[in-house]
Amino acid sequence: MRNIVVCGLSNRALSMFMKPILERFNQDNQIVGMLDSDRKRYEVCLESFPELSDVKFYKPSEFEQMVKETNATTVIVTSRDDTHVDYILRGLALDLSIISEKPMVTTAEDARRVLEAEQLSAGQVTVAFNYRYSPYHLKIKELIQSGRIGRVTSVDLNWYVDTYHGSSYFKRWNRNRAYSGGLSIHKSTHHFDLVNWWIGKQPKDVFAFGDLHYYGKDGELNPSMREGRRCGTCGERQDCSYYRRWFGRSQSNEPKDDHLLAGQDLGAYTNYSPDACIFDGEIEIEDTYAATVRYDSGALLSYSINFSAPYEGYRLAINGTKGRIETQEYHSPSRTPFSVPEQTVDLIPLFGAKEIIHVVKAEGGHGGGDPLIQEDLFLGPDQNRSFDVLAGAEAGAYSIAVGEAVWKSAKTGKCIQVNDLLAKKEGIH
Repeated sequence: MRNIVVCGLSNRALSMFMKPILERFNQDNQIVGMLDSDRKRYEVCLESFPELSDVKFYKPSEFEQMVKETNATTVIVTSRDDTHVDYILRGLALDLSIISEKPMVTTAEDARRVLEAEQLSAGQVTVAFNYRYSPYHLKIKELIQSGRIGRVTSVDLNWYVDTYHGSSYFKRWNRNRAYSGGLSIHKSTHHFDLVNWWIGKQPKDVFAFGDLHYYGKDGELNPSMREGRRCGTCGERQDCSYYRRWFGRSQSNEPKDDHLLAGQDLGAYTNYSPDACIFDGEIEIEDTYAATVRYDSGALLSYSINFSAPYEGYRLAINGTKGRIETQEYHSPSRTPFSVPEQTVDLIPLFGAKEIIHVVKAEGGHGGGDPLIQEDLFLGPDQNRSFDVLAGAEAGAYSIAVGEAVWKSAKTGKCIQVNDLLAKKEGIH
């Protein structure tokens, strides 16, 4: 039996990890401890899972006490991004297995610390990159692995986050780089990890541009220069295009927050305010990126992301010496203001006929990826696969280093070497 403690009782913790443990994987896994800086989150957790009422609650300072009292073997880290590193390092020091929500940490320096700590520990870090498990993404990996397009030479990946989803990052703590690392880390690490994993190579150099075009005080759709507004009480909601896109004049509800459980009010947690104004002057992160990444094999990635698009999804093309893979996804069709085609994976040989692959879909979040990664996390990796899917600390570190290189290149105008970010700095221990 695996004894699991959960650090950070976020919505992701409850829905992505705790619920499946209790409902599907309880034969070999049990939750024995819960830790959070806010006791209110523990109370909300018990409302959802009363069967955990006998499981003790701990504060962040009581991590080692929790591990000792519960005989914990595994730590699930689902707290705010910038706190991940603390629980991962403390868990590795006690030789525990770690399952971390993405991003593993928020800086390349902290990623290096995790890699070094893992080398000295009997424990191991797993990063929950559930995008890898989408049936479409697994099929793309299979095609590349099989050699159907030869050696990968370039990847074009354009990601679009719609105004509903994109604006949510600027209402919450994600707007502060110290907490999230910026969106090139909090969000784009998903995408950088996908490309790194698909082509099986290490990113080497990054050059990028990035800026804040839509949000912040200078946003062109800002109704006024007032500071400190909140969607729930704002008198200018009907002058805000982002609010009016999703709510009519007779509606007074705040936009939903995917970090809260369904039906929860905004005051469910202490000092947690997910409805801050997207035009606040304190917003310091970028909402638009265009980046080029060169890999150690010579392959190139051309990547862009926009956090204020009219629809959500991505376009992907992977070029190889023997052919090309193409696909396009429209995410959240109910929020897309036009009909969308079924997603396929198109294989186009350099010399030959195009092959259109209709991928077998799967139920569950993140395109059917969530149930599959949950099986690998709590039952062990599927031995019938011809390639590894679960991500470790090294994969987490490289995704973060690319994300940090993107925003640093955008700020400095310089090409950033990924390994320089992960190298131990003189005077840092």
